[in-house]
Amino acid sequence: MSWTLLWDSAVAVIDGDYGSIGSNQFADVTGWELRPEGLCNGDACVPVRDRTVIEMSDGRLLVEPFAAMFDRPIVKDPEVSILAVGASRNDRRDALANRTAPDFRLPALDGQTYSLSELRGRRTVLVTFSSWCGCRYDLPGWQALADELADEGLVIIAIAFDQEAEIVRPFAEGISIPVLYDPSHVVSELYAISNVPTTVWIDENGRIARPNTPAFGTDTFTDFHGVPSGPHLEMITSWVRGDDEFVPRFEDAVIDELSEDEVRARLLFRIGAHLHREGRDGEAGPRFDQASKLAPLDFTVARASMPLTGRDPFGEEFLALYSEWEQAGKPFHGLPPDMNF
Repeated sequence: MSWTLLWDSAVAVIDGDYGSIGSNQFADVTGWELRPEGLCNGDACVPVRDRTVIEMSDGRLLVEPFAAMFDRPIVKDPEVSILAVGASRNDRRDALANRTAPDFRLPALDGQTYSLSELRGRRTVLVTFSSWCGCRYDLPGWQALADELADEGLVIIAIAFDQEAEIVRPFAEGISIPVLYDPSHVVSELYAISNVPTTVWIDENGRIARPNTPAFGTDTFTDFHGVPSGPHLEMITSWVRGDDEFVPRFEDAVIDELSEDEVRARLLFRIGAHLHREGRDGEAGPRFDQASKLAPLDFTVARASMPLTGRDPFGEEFLALYSEWEQAGKPFHGLPPDMNF
């Protein structure tokens, strides 16, 4: 018997009973191992008073109680033998409330793997986009800003909520800033991102200087969405150059946490996306449907599932979704509209 564990951006096929995993494979997938002093990741250890809660008599570890210890949500889907473990709620709350930027590791189009922690010491702007959004055409604008401010310490990282590098590559021709892709939408979970394009500014100390903001790198579709690119690009320039008097402060801004339905929707989407990548679209479809029902106005779920189920993310269904989103007040996990500029 085998089953599949989806852990952050990792995918692991596990031999043995559903929900249990050998200790060595567990360490390879999660970075954590059970030692005499407790659960450890490098030098960091968490005491475990009762090892039998997470360790079976044969030495295999149980995923569900481990995830609970670290406040990681789980969606179990035994029908397709998949168990998906979400990002730590504590990490996301720390990002939203305390402005500590959660770390992540993602693959890039150039074949490298990038982590946010590697950029400490430089001011960084994360730009999330996708092939299913008109913002896919904004990369030249972000590239121009990165080129202009490179010698002054700015790094721009583009992150695509897409399943494969080849889907993103046509929109990154001539682009030299790192373009990452996030098939599991891990960054969406960690930062509570519910639409693209969303930018996050992170200072040289790993603190979020400006939380989730809808922002564009060009004015290609300004007539449609009504958000000009200029004010935000100019504000980034002022921030990088230390002209703080021109940059609003956001310490008191409240960014809403993801609801439990939104968290579950992301994990169901992750399961559906994995099944889609394996060519199991008949099984993927119901998972996407469930996810969209739980988070109907979350574009990283509802719109992102359209191309994965043979639907046009720029067609009539999208326009109906956009209209419904507008009528609902444009819900967004990020800065309120009156604080955007």
